[in-house]
Amino acid sequence: MTLSPSELALGSPFTEWFESRGWAPHAHQLEMLAAVRAGRDALLIAPTGGGKTLAGFLPSLTALAAKPGEGKNQGPHTLYISPLKALAVDIQRNLSAPVEEMGLKIGIEARTGDTPANRRRRQREVPPDILLTTPESLAVLISDEEAATYFGQIETVVVDEAHALAGTKRGDQLALCLARLQVFSPGLRRIGLSATVAWPEELKSWLAADGDASSVTVVKGGDAAAPVVSILETAERLPWSGHYGLHAVPEIYQEITKAEVTLVFVNTRAQAELLFQELWRANDDNLPIALHHGSLAREQRRKVEAAMSAGSLRAVVATSSLDLGIDWAAVDLVVQVGPPKGISRLIQRIGRAGHRLDVPSRAMLVPCNRFEVLECRCAIDGVEARTLDGDPPGVGGLDVLAQHLLGLACSAPFTADEAYAEVTRAGPYRTLQRSDFDDVLSYVEDGGYALKAYDRWRRLFKTAAGRYELADRRIALRHRMNIGTIVESVTMKVKLKRGPVLGEVEEYFAIHLEPGDSFVFAGQMLIFQGIRETTVEVTRGTGDAPKVPAYMGTRFPFTTHLSDRVRDALADPGSWSGLPDQVLEWLRLQQWRSVMPGRDGLLVETFPRGGKEYLVAYGFAGRNAHQTLGMLLTKRMERLGLSPLGFVASDYVIAVWSLEPATDMAALFDQDMLGDDLESWLEECSLMRRTFRNVAIVAGLIERRLPGREKTGRQVTFNTDLIYDVLREHQPDHILLRAARSDARGGMIDVGRLAEMLARAKGGIRHRRLDRVSPLAVPILLEVGKEQVRGAADADLLAEAQSYFDEAELVAEAMGGPDHGELPLR
Repeated sequence: MTLSPSELALGSPFTEWFESRGWAPHAHQLEMLAAVRAGRDALLIAPTGGGKTLAGFLPSLTALAAKPGEGKNQGPHTLYISPLKALAVDIQRNLSAPVEEMGLKIGIEARTGDTPANRRRRQREVPPDILLTTPESLAVLISDEEAATYFGQIETVVVDEAHALAGTKRGDQLALCLARLQVFSPGLRRIGLSATVAWPEELKSWLAADGDASSVTVVKGGDAAAPVVSILETAERLPWSGHYGLHAVPEIYQEITKAEVTLVFVNTRAQAELLFQELWRANDDNLPIALHHGSLAREQRRKVEAAMSAGSLRAVVATSSLDLGIDWAAVDLVVQVGPPKGISRLIQRIGRAGHRLDVPSRAMLVPCNRFEVLECRCAIDGVEARTLDGDPPGVGGLDVLAQHLLGLACSAPFTADEAYAEVTRAGPYRTLQRSDFDDVLSYVEDGGYALKAYDRWRRLFKTAAGRYELADRRIALRHRMNIGTIVESVTMKVKLKRGPVLGEVEEYFAIHLEPGDSFVFAGQMLIFQGIRETTVEVTRGTGDAPKVPAYMGTRFPFTTHLSDRVRDALADPGSWSGLPDQVLEWLRLQQWRSVMPGRDGLLVETFPRGGKEYLVAYGFAGRNAHQTLGMLLTKRMERLGLSPLGFVASDYVIAVWSLEPATDMAALFDQDMLGDDLESWLEECSLMRRTFRNVAIVAGLIERRLPGREKTGRQVTFNTDLIYDVLREHQPDHILLRAARSDARGGMIDVGRLAEMLARAKGGIRHRRLDRVSPLAVPILLEVGKEQVRGAADADLLAEAQSYFDEAELVAEAMGGPDHGELPLR
């Protein structure tokens, strides 16, 4: 093989290693090497299978190979940041192989929350050349008193799956840590790796020092073979509602038997447990099928990952715990059960199959209900059009900044001016106002005006020289125990009696179990025996109607771009060709009974049923925005004397039921509901208290973990609720209240999407008064019973409204009467 001058720039032994395999470096791998050698930061955007990982590490590997042994025992040369612990371990395994084959003396180790304490100590004493870690573990290292020495010679940081971090609180935390590393080592170079980037300029700003996008060189990899994506057809007719996809288990299993290795992705951990159980029941061939999600015990997750790497599994049912970057070349089929909720997410998951540029990835989508058929079809169209979606990264969270400032003080004293100059070099905080920074620092110092009288929140001491230092060194230990921005509900370990720990379930689920109750977890049927301290003790067994643990915050948001595609598809009957016959029949019946939602405006249907009045609005703004709309609509309907009883929301639709019919739709859906109505509801709603609780945990106001013990969820909620009330009364502009309001507006209540929907509806509401439920409204009415409001309605009627409708009766009514026998009743 003849090597070009640019390839020879790799040097020995790299050129020999490529040649021995009959390979040549990809152009983008050499471009990354050249950019970093020129002192530039670089962002590589390349499809899965394009050698992104090697491209990210080539600058470090060649530099270390050229200077073996330099700087040993000082600190790592290169830091690799992964959003997933599993990915860091996977990279260690895959990177170590070529390093050993080339005979390079380069130490590569992973440090995550799963790393044993003795190994962490050794890594401090004898640092590896390349340290693989996560944002949380990096924040712990940054808070160490020796951090400046440990990272003083670091030359490169590689951020993998950068798109998955930017725009999240973990991304804010990482950006602040990168700014800190830049202080320790001013010549630090930053490398970002990503396969799916919808907002390249914004991602460059997030990655860059000083938030300067122009300082980052973008390198693009070659195009991969177009994926082959289809919708799985099932013998059983599509359910009207539901989100588990169990009707498709026979067909999913058949696809597993035909493929070499299959990844079955689902959207929630509860769905993973149920689907795994049903696949195991269908597993007549006794194929090795495994389960993987974030609540399983670390040992079980590692066992599954090792088995996949060894090629000893035929399928894994997984959640987002395996979304990103895991390199299992044997995977030749991805099955997505339920819609992916975003085109970029689907492309990311599809990329787990094939894992080579010249091999098309193969994937199948399994819609769980009729609306999801449309969403899956639109997602496939988006993949074929190579469109990417998702929201651009926003400004950094103030609660994350508070946690970071305390971490700085744990490491070394600082002045306010020094800290402000440093944090505003981080992309998400480059526009941070000094007044907001000072408010955050004041909170970190003593809790702020309303809380400064309490010693427990006096964490910093300002010296006569104007430097902030820890008021008590014990604060550092507590801070490191609580570092992180992922706030999940308090969990309890699930342990077999006289056996191993299987994983964790949420405390709320565990405390409602009775001895003898059965539930499905870790792919097993378990019998609850009791709770011992913070452990749920179980035995294996069988049971009728087993429960399935549910987890808060596990739903993916429905992206605006995919929502627009679904709305466009419904409005264009010419695009319906190829849809299943039962879905076509459903849509055509909707045209006959009512009208289809349009591209613009808002379709609202009202109809009587069971002595109540129903209002169904087709907003397609996502579940969070619709939930907020439901609360605001019912408050407005209550004032109008319509006696609302409750509402239920999905990503596509909201349904409200009341005792009196609504007639003035323009008044009901007026944009002014986002003013005083929204503010008054926000101040009193439980959602705001929950958001404040999360902010308080991230900002360190409440410490869940203390030496030797951990607070229960009830203790945390009780404490944060008390503080929330105190701050609202005595310091309503407290920085944490401001942070909570910002989080709520951008996340759980999604005011932006709701505002867009109401603006679209203005002057374009189409109200259809019907004599019975419409076919398109059937799926949402089958979800009735999820939410309620308390108004002046009779308590008996309220209880009745909470009960589920009889599904067969509801479908028959929508289709024109019980004589429509050929229509499915599922």
